[in-house]
Amino acid sequence: MLFAAQPPIVHDPIPFGARRIAETRAYAVRHYGLHRARLVAPKVIVEHMTENASFSATFNTFAPDVADAELHELPGTCAHFVIDPAGRIHQLVSLKWICRHTVGLNWTAIGIEHVGFGEAGVLGNARMLRASLRLTRWLQAKYGIADRDVIGHAESLSSPYHRERVARLKTQTHGDWPRRFMVKYRRELGTGE
Repeated sequence: MLFAAQPPIVHDPIPFGARRIAETRAYAVRHYGLHRARLVAPKVIVEHMTENASFSATFNTFAPDVADAELHELPGTCAHFVIDPAGRIHQLVSLKWICRHTVGLNWTAIGIEHVGFGEAGVLGNARMLRASLRLTRWLQAKYGIADRDVIGHAESLSSPYHRERVARLKTQTHGDWPRRFMVKYRRELGTGE
């Protein structure tokens, strides 16, 4: 894929100031041995489900810089993009920063959240799927990311880019966008339609 036009993107930034940047850097040191908060030459795009019903609920989850309920650490979780059911793409965080969305891959991954409770809902919503595919294709073209490196969160442990220094998290993942749905998604991605 040599070229893909940037889709329309609504900029809805969450607070990502000096404190969150410093916490992101400390996170990258702990988990990856990297002394930076910057996302440098990303190699993976991770597709996610929000497990809520609205963009505003998603924004309100990611905006506060508080320790997350699952792993209890800072910075707060976030994703670079959110796609709502109407097919609007919202950018929450600049692509220059690491976001905490996928253990083991945050150092090199762009996170895309889809508002809803199930992958079939995205695959069955023409506007949402079209926006997701356009955004993903554009990011692939921008960074030279192969289709095989567009993964669902549930596929994170099988990525060749997965690395995690914290022993208790080496096998941590989530169940959203398992392979059976990502096979369909990647097939759609490859059609270029």
